[in-house]
Order: sequence, then structure tokens, then C-alpha cells
Amino acid sequence: MKNVLFFTPLSLAVALSLTGCAQQSQQSEGQQSQSQPQAAKPAKHWLAGDHHIHTHYSVKWDNSVFPPKPIIGGDAKYSIPLNAQMASHYGLDWIVLTDHGGPNRAELALKQAYPELLASRRALPQILQFHGMEFDVPGNAPGGRHASLIMPYRPDAVVKDSRPNEAEQLFSIERIYNGRQGVPPAPEKAEDAYMLKALAAMAQLPDPPLLLANHPARLARGFRQYFKITPQQLRDWQDTAPGVMIGMTAAEGHQAATLNADGSPKPDGIRGEYPDHPTYGGYDQMTARLGGVWDSLLSEGRRFWVTGVSDSHGHYTDGWADFWPGQYAKTYVLADKNYDAIFAALKNGTIFVTTGDLIDELDLSVQEQGMQEQGAQGLGADSTKVAKAGESLQIKAGSDVLVQIRFRVPAALNGGLERPQVARLDVIGGQVTGPAADRNADEAPQTRVLQRFDQTEFKKVSDDSNGVVYQLSYSLKNLQQSQYIRLRGTNLRDELEPKADTKGENPWSDLWFYSNPVFIEVQK
Repeated sequence: MKNVLFFTPLSLAVALSLTGCAQQSQQSEGQQSQSQPQAAKPAKHWLAGDHHIHTHYSVKWDNSVFPPKPIIGGDAKYSIPLNAQMASHYGLDWIVLTDHGGPNRAELALKQAYPELLASRRALPQILQFHGMEFDVPGNAPGGRHASLIMPYRPDAVVKDSRPNEAEQLFSIERIYNGRQGVPPAPEKAEDAYMLKALAAMAQLPDPPLLLANHPARLARGFRQYFKITPQQLRDWQDTAPGVMIGMTAAEGHQAATLNADGSPKPDGIRGEYPDHPTYGGYDQMTARLGGVWDSLLSEGRRFWVTGVSDSHGHYTDGWADFWPGQYAKTYVLADKNYDAIFAALKNGTIFVTTGDLIDELDLSVQEQGMQEQGAQGLGADSTKVAKAGESLQIKAGSDVLVQIRFRVPAALNGGLERPQVARLDVIGGQVTGPAADRNADEAPQTRVLQRFDQTEFKKVSDDSNGVVYQLSYSLKNLQQSQYIRLRGTNLRDELEPKADTKGENPWSDLWFYSNPVFIEVQK
């Protein structure tokens, strides 16, 4: 693969210089309305983002002094504005800054990282930049149990009811509940129950954040041998705070770990840096395995979403293991381009994830059969009879439904200077059977591929400078059981299920996308 950096020395210098203007811009940012849209679009669009990005405020700690002193740039390389600039270059509309925690990271975030974020927002208004962190999950197995914590956009304190702004609210959460905060951390943070306490407290906040488990099976000791994060914990966390704990990452970061700095293959490199059991097509086994953990959660009727991230610490051309935010994996949400709408779309699951820019639009719509078939612009227009990703359709037992699919293959080259094609799309269905008797269940045996469409069956509906749009449909007859429908697609026609990734594998050759589900609720 070729070196694909596209910034000039001047643009890099400008981005880096923004760090120094952080304090001057904090007041200007604070004067903005908390609900002011940034570069608002006239209607909902698929907006690409990344909720797991590290900056130079992911630090190492000098433990030779007390309290430990942060070493800026110790665990991640780039400034906030440089990350935002490159994310925008690679087509992202929104990002979340999620630096690591540590002994006194809460104060570092409040006093240094947040002012730099405000400066970056002002300098690069075309990309929406959420405040957050990579939360260290409390429990008796710390280290490797991480979650993206996303704060709602609130740069101003709400005077009328003394609500804190986004930075103050994160400071409070991190200082009290983050598993690594403290010198040393409080002993109760070694108990799993403390995570439930933290989630319960987050759920009671005036502006609750969102939380997604990061790389949930990265430290699995084998196939279905989960460690650090288990299916039971995912259930426990969501049951404690269903409006906060919304899902997990699927397309994992560190995908460039199989590449040398010059872009040549690294034979011993492991995609995603999963040491003991690999990813599957670049996706965590908890998502990629058909009828596995994700399907087990969906079969309970859980609104549990999957996403894709870079987990960027440093670019592979600088000797690290990562792509730039948006260069390889993207999480798309259907929303207006403003902070509140994107936050709501993440919470509601109107999401799909793709790698390698295989697609840039994916509309999944389920409606009762017999309704007048709507065109591409009308998909999902009647919310009482039509549902899209993240939504539910209520029908009577014995009804038929029509599944409509519309996706776009972008015209532009991707971050690997290629234009991959969708070779196959799978319609996947599973039954909703209610709460699992086994809290650690990781199987949904009734989940299956309902229909496989290869490229010859795609119906082209438009072809312009933005890309080629295809449409498909599929019918389900005489439904008697509540169920869900989700989609999966790939550039590999004959790889019917994603295979375990091998050392040195070229990530650009093995691309997949996943939709989040539509639920069909059958009323007897």
C-alpha cells in the first residue's frame, strides 16, 4: 500500500499552532449557544464519524515524583486540532476525543485538554468535536476494560438551574468513578459493583453521557473465551443504565498494525492488535460471529448498537499502528449536522459502520407488505408503518413485510487510494425471544442469513459524481414471531462468513459493512 498522507507542511504547522491559542478561544466558544448548529445541513444526511480518538493528552506518567506528573504525548502523538484536521480531510463530519485516564487525568483534561478542544472547534468548525474520554471501567480486572464516554455538547454552564458544562460534568465523573483515577485509586474501584454505581450515577445526571464498550474481545484468550469484558457484564451495564450504555465497537482500531511505515506488509503484524485471538474481517468476534454475542443481545430485544473506530494514537507512517480518523473505519449516523442531532442518532441506533469506504450510504427500511411501495426518497417516511435502523415496526401476527435496501458506493478513492466494490450483501434475521436465562449467553442459534445478494443482482438506480446507488428488496411472509433484521456486506463475494484475520494481512483487501437492526414486533 502507498503512503497516503495528504496534508501540506503549512497546514500541519497551522494545526499544531492552534494549541497555543487555546486560552484565547475559550471565551469565544463559551459565548456560543449550547444548541447552535455548526455548518447545518437542510435535511438529515449520513454523517461519518469516529468516537475513539486519542490526542497528546493521552499521557504517560512520571511516577518518580508525587503526585505523578503527566508526560504529554507519552501514549499518543498528535494535538486535538491536527486530529480534527485529518479527520475532516478523510471525510468525517464529527469526532469524539477520548484520551486515556490516569492518576490525575481529570485535572489535566479540565485545565489543558478542554481549552485546546475549544480552540480546535473554533479553528475547524466544519467538523463537530465532542468532549469525552476513554473511561477505565472499574472492576477486579482493570487494564484493557475501556469504554468511549461521550459527553453531550454543553460548552456553557446552564445558569438557570446551575447545570455544569461538558467539561465540568466529565471532570466530576472521571474524578469520582474512573477506574485509574487516584493515587492510588480507591480500593472500591477494584469491584465490578463500582461500575454499576458509576453507570447509575451517570444516568441520573441532567445531561447523561453515552458509553460504548471498546474492543470488547481484544483480550479474549480464544474463540468464545472472553476476558476483561464478558457478555454478562455488557448485560449488567445496559440494564443499570440503558440510556447511557448503548453498545460496543465492532470495527476495531489499530488496523494498520500489519503495515510498515513505508506501507509494505509487516509479516508479524496483527490487525487490531488482538494478541490471543484475532479479529474477523477487521471486526471484533463479539460482532462478526453470526449468531454470537451481538445477536444474543439483540435476540433479547436489546437496543444494543455497534460502531467502527480508529482508536488512533499515531499514524503507521510515523511508526505507530493506526490510520488517521476516518481513513479506514467510519461510523455513519443519519442526522442533521449539529451536536444534539448526532448525539441523538447515536443513542437511537440510526447507525451503520463500514471499512475502506466500501459504501457511504445505507438505508434499511422495513414496512408492511401491501403498502404502496415508496421510492428511495420516501424510505421510512411513515413511522407508523415503516421502520429503519434502530427503530421498531409493529405488525399483527400473520402479516408480510417488505425489506427495502438502498446503498451507495462512493465515486471517490478511499484512504488506500482504491475504489472497492460491494461484491455481496447479506440480509440477516434473528428471533426476539426475550431475556436470556444465562446472563453470560453468547449464542442466538436461530439467527441466520435469510438472503444473499451478489453483485449481479444489485439494481442500479443512479450513477453520478457522488457514486453509484443500488437498491434491493426482500419479503418476509406470515410472520408469527417478533424478530430483527440487519445487513452485512463485503468486497469478498465468496467469503460467506468473515474469516479470522491472519498476521500480515492487508486490511484494504478485506472490507465489510454492518447495519444496525430494525426490530419487527409481532402482536398476537
